[in-house]
Parts: sequence; structure tokens; C-alpha cells
Amino acid sequence: MKRLIAACLVLLMAISMVTVSASPAGSANDPLISRRHLEGSFADSLRNDINASLSSAASSAMSRLNDLYLEAAGYRLATRFTQLTLPAGSSVSLGAGASFVLLSGSATLTVNTGTVINVSTGTPALTGTSVNLNQRLFCTEETTAVITATTAATGHVDGFYYVDATIRPLPPTQPTMPTPGGPHQFVDVPSTAWFSSAVDFVFRNGLFAGTSQTTFSPNTPMTRGMFVTVLHRLDGLTETDTAAEFSDVRDSSAFFFDAVAWANANDIVNGFADGTFRPNDSVTREQMAAIMYRYANHTDRSMLVHETALSAFPDRGNISAFAIEPLTWAVSWQIIRGSSGGRLSPRDTATRAEVAQIILNYTTHVGSQ
Repeated sequence: MKRLIAACLVLLMAISMVTVSASPAGSANDPLISRRHLEGSFADSLRNDINASLSSAASSAMSRLNDLYLEAAGYRLATRFTQLTLPAGSSVSLGAGASFVLLSGSATLTVNTGTVINVSTGTPALTGTSVNLNQRLFCTEETTAVITATTAATGHVDGFYYVDATIRPLPPTQPTMPTPGGPHQFVDVPSTAWFSSAVDFVFRNGLFAGTSQTTFSPNTPMTRGMFVTVLHRLDGLTETDTAAEFSDVRDSSAFFFDAVAWANANDIVNGFADGTFRPNDSVTREQMAAIMYRYANHTDRSMLVHETALSAFPDRGNISAFAIEPLTWAVSWQIIRGSSGGRLSPRDTATRAEVAQIILNYTTHVGSQ
């Protein structure tokens, strides 16, 4: 009898072992994870998950690196379609992912790298072809292209783009602007002067006026009130409902009154500890950098910097604490360059010619409003 019972137990154990061995590895019927399961389906699944995760992270990182490169190279980002006016012969460069729609005039396309797709027709757009009105051109991945106006034109741009100094994005509304002039006729700005093209740019765009019908006074120091007025014009004379909080900006008839109120309302200027703005004081190079830094931040421009941007200047130790970051940014974006002798001269006053050049540098490398 004992032998019979023992035989039955052995038979039951054998049946159980067959059932377990036939169960999928790692299942409820096979609670012991076998080496075959670890090296097979489990390892394959784990590798697939890791590869998918790394691929997504790498794609995101490469996309961000591309964005950082474009920003550092002077491209700006239009998060929605922005209207541009293109004088004949001017051009706008497009980065990867950017779109362009020609609204009026005529233009041609140059594809530097990659592929541009005419989204309206679903076909590639080739170098040298004319850009058709109201058709959307899209730059695919790793693509750069240039739209050149063959006649005066307007267009919409979306994504990363780079504008040259002759192109200014139109503001959403058209406030009253100083009347742009033609070529300047200033007798104190010879065509051979280093600041001639900058004076021509600011005069043509109504950012500066002459000190008389025939003079620009390039060596005259720029006051703080004048400088903020230039930025206000660059911004399209944006209005504000609040008056400036400074004790020395109370006369509404002063030429700088509206500009200082606008800059103060948007934290572009903060004034001094005694509650004054000192509009008639000459602006220093470091004050100018700080004001432009805040203006760029206010208008959502790139604030990326090269950490070693100031290392080449022997007088960098003379920079006031408030201006270290703004000057690092301004030098990184080639807005402010060294003065004579390769010095930064942060506390020297800025002349009208220097400010004209700095405004041209800003619109060229960072972008105008």
C-alpha cells in the first residue's frame, strides 16, 4: 500500500513539472524567471524601450541644438506669421522649419542646403525659381534658404528667419512714425566715415533726425532721453496709459516724455535711487547696454550669451555690477564692440554716431520690432 501511495505522489509531481515547464517564462504558472526569458523576450523588450527613449531624447536634443545655433547665428523666431516689407534687392534668410508666403511684389528663391517644399502644390521648390503669390514655402529639416525681392514686396514669415538691415517687420498696427527720409544730406557725415552707413540707416527709417537740415553732429554725446526716444521709435511708438514715475520727467511737452513713460512702464528703464531719470545726462556705454538688454528681453529676443565674451577686453574690471550681464549679451551679439585700443570703455559716454552704429548692429544681429 505504501508503495502504491509513493508511486501516485511521484506521478503527480511529474505531471506538475510538465505543466510548469510548458508555461510561458515569467508567467504566473512559472514564477521563476528563467535565463531563457531574461536573454529572450525580456531583454528584447527592454532594449526596444531604451532605444525608443534614447531616440526621442536625441531627436529633442538635436532639435534644441539647432534652435540654439540659429539663435546664436542671429536668426529670430516668429511664433506666428509676421509680416515683412522687402525693399527691392533685399533678402530674408530662412532656417529649418521656417515658412514664407509672398503677399505682394516679386521674389526669387535660393536653396542653400536641404529641401524647400511648396506646401500649396506639394512639390519641391528649386533654386532660381520665382516665388508665386500666396503659396507657402516650407524649409524641411537641415534646410536653409533665402528669399530675395526682385521688386518691392511684402510677405509673411513663420519660424526662424534672419533679416538684413534693410528689412523691418511691420508692427501689428501702424502708429504715426517720424517720416523716413531719403539718403542723408548731412555735410558732417562724409561717405568715407565709418558711421556713414549707420547714419543713413537710422535717418532713412525715421529713428534719428538731424540736428539741423544739413548737420547730424556725429560727435555730440547722446543723452539718456534721446537714446530712449530712439528705442521708442524702433518699437513703433508704442503707447502707454501710465506716466513715468520719475520726479524729473513731469513736463508732457518734453520730446522724451512719452518714450520714457513707455520704457518705464515696460521695465526697460529703472532710473536712479533718488527717483530721477536724468534725461539730459549723457548716456554711458554700459547704461546703453543695460537699456538695450531690457528692451530685447521685453520684445522676446534671444538672451543667449557667450560666457567668455568679455575676456578679451583689458578694462572689463571697470564694468559696473549692473552692466556685466547686459554687456556680456551685447558683445556676444556684436551689438557693442571695443573702442579704440581694443577697450570696452564701459563708463565713457556714447556719441550720436556710436549710437547709430549700435542701433544698426542691433537690427542686423538681433532684429527690429
